[in-house]
Amino acid sequence: MTQALRDPKTVRRRHDREIVSLAVPAFGALVAEPLFVIVDSAIVGHLGTPQLAGLGVAAALLMTAVSIFVFLAYATTAAVARRVGAGDLASAIRQGMDGIWLALLLGAAVVAVTLPAAPWLVDIFGASDTAAPYAITYLRISSLGIPAMLIVLAATGVLRGLQDTRTPLYVAIGGFAANAALNVGLVYGAGLGIAGSAWGTVIAQCGMAVAYLIVVVRGARKHGASLRPDTAGIRASAQAGAPLLVRTLSLRAVLLIATAVAARLGDAEIAAHQIVLSLWSLMAFALDAIAIAGQAIIGRYLGAGDADGARQVCRRMVQWGIASGVVLGLLIVATRPLFLPLFTGDPVVHDTLLPVLLVVALSQPIAGVVFVLDGVLMGAGDGRYLAGAMLVTLAVFAPAALLVPTLGGGLTALWWAMTLMMAVRMLTLWHRMQSGRWVVTGASR
Repeated sequence: MTQALRDPKTVRRRHDREIVSLAVPAFGALVAEPLFVIVDSAIVGHLGTPQLAGLGVAAALLMTAVSIFVFLAYATTAAVARRVGAGDLASAIRQGMDGIWLALLLGAAVVAVTLPAAPWLVDIFGASDTAAPYAITYLRISSLGIPAMLIVLAATGVLRGLQDTRTPLYVAIGGFAANAALNVGLVYGAGLGIAGSAWGTVIAQCGMAVAYLIVVVRGARKHGASLRPDTAGIRASAQAGAPLLVRTLSLRAVLLIATAVAARLGDAEIAAHQIVLSLWSLMAFALDAIAIAGQAIIGRYLGAGDADGARQVCRRMVQWGIASGVVLGLLIVATRPLFLPLFTGDPVVHDTLLPVLLVVALSQPIAGVVFVLDGVLMGAGDGRYLAGAMLVTLAVFAPAALLVPTLGGGLTALWWAMTLMMAVRMLTLWHRMQSGRWVVTGASR
């Protein structure tokens, strides 16, 4: 029996089952999140162009604010998973509660800044005179839901750390359905216009936060974990998340630089860039689902003191990442004639897109490795290295991208620069994986 458990094929099958059981629901939850904005856009779009433009500006600001704090999910997943691996569920949930309290504090601070600064923020984003009032209205109301959004991030991290990605999927589906119903009812039924859309989103986000808190509180009571805020624990959560914040800001800088360069290339180029970026983000959800599985599984193995098991599952997930990247790349090439007409009928944009999509397709196996190793190192709590590696990547990418308008090559050259960015990330993360320095066992790093 023992020999059978050590058989390489048996080990691979066990790892595969773990990865699939966590990654598939995680993918569903990730895809459900952007549907909030899509539903809001579809409903508000029928109110008029100024309202839709205002929503676009406000939603961009909100998503930027929330994405900056995604470390609440990542850091909490790793910390909770380690304690699960160590067999201390009470401590795991206690650690998760510290992350939730941190989310509440950060959310309150963001609201305090956003409410008075809304007109200034909207103006910076260049909203027109007709769209600005709608953007300010939507931003101020929706900002009231930011604490709930951040609690959702932290609580999602708790459940992922507990090896549960199904509950976040169910909550995401419920939140999406509630958001759609509330938006229709408040925008048209109650006649509140864009304000109704904002209130609908706030109510849906608060409902999701309550659902998560019910699950976490039940777990805390079951295992005797305290629910009270702990200053030392909250401080430790913030310290663990700080390097991941640097990583996230660096990655956001890469995307902003790429968009700014594309805008300088011309209208057709920026239009094509937005289409490619949307497709790239969609594929990132699939790869990020494997990374989320990596965070949870690696943290658990290291918490249990199983360094060999962590290395084995890391290697298997890299294989998954490469295979997924190859499949996604082939899908891009094979389905180009089908999806391109859905985005644009402009032949100039169409011709600009074709070579860029080939570059993106070729880069997907690299992206697969990057996403997986990113998740592995997050699960290991190796945030400082991730922050440093992303700063190095930004330092390489920025000059390469900024030289594109001068050296020529158009949007295709810009996406080769994006591929260079991913290649640098892969090399830095691969070096860390090979060094073994990320393998630190125990209930805490």
